[in-house]
Amino acid sequence: MSIVSIIFISIGLAMDAFAVSLTTGLKVTKEEKRKIALKAGMYFGGFQALMPLIGWILGIGFNQYIQQWDHWISFILLTIIGGKMIYESINGKDDDNIDIHSSKRFLMLAIATSIDALAVGISFAFLNVNILIAVFLIGIITFITSWAAVYIGKIFGELLKDKAEIIGGVILILMGIQILVEHLGLLEKLI
Repeated sequence: MSIVSIIFISIGLAMDAFAVSLTTGLKVTKEEKRKIALKAGMYFGGFQALMPLIGWILGIGFNQYIQQWDHWISFILLTIIGGKMIYESINGKDDDNIDIHSSKRFLMLAIATSIDALAVGISFAFLNVNILIAVFLIGIITFITSWAAVYIGKIFGELLKDKAEIIGGVILILMGIQILVEHLGLLEKLI
């Protein structure tokens, strides 16, 4: 597989982390954005790099089991986190209770957005792919896009003010639904 192909795969894998980082950026203060952007890049870039490596190690033996559940895990995690954001925003708790610095929050989001990278790693096991180059590119590209997304989200957060948390929650829920619909092939069944 060519480097160009791996770069395109890396960009595709980074899009979920980009969207989550964007929603995180909606709530950061000017003083926090540098630290949170770095944290988002580290968590999302790290997990997006780690998951294909794990998938590559597991290989085809577990492929059917992973593919059966990956979309459900992503859907459930993103829906819970998004629903919590919306609930807390509507109930006036968003500023008090959402800890955008929380490592637990970043860990859950990093896992939820990198499960598809696990499946990509499994496919890498059966292709002519230099796994070290692939893992490096996936991690770096996700780091950069996540880091930048926090800054972009900060700009939109200032424009949207009190609606930012609701919008962020809706985005996460829609991402979860999109992952579920894609993996279950629901759109193809309707067409």
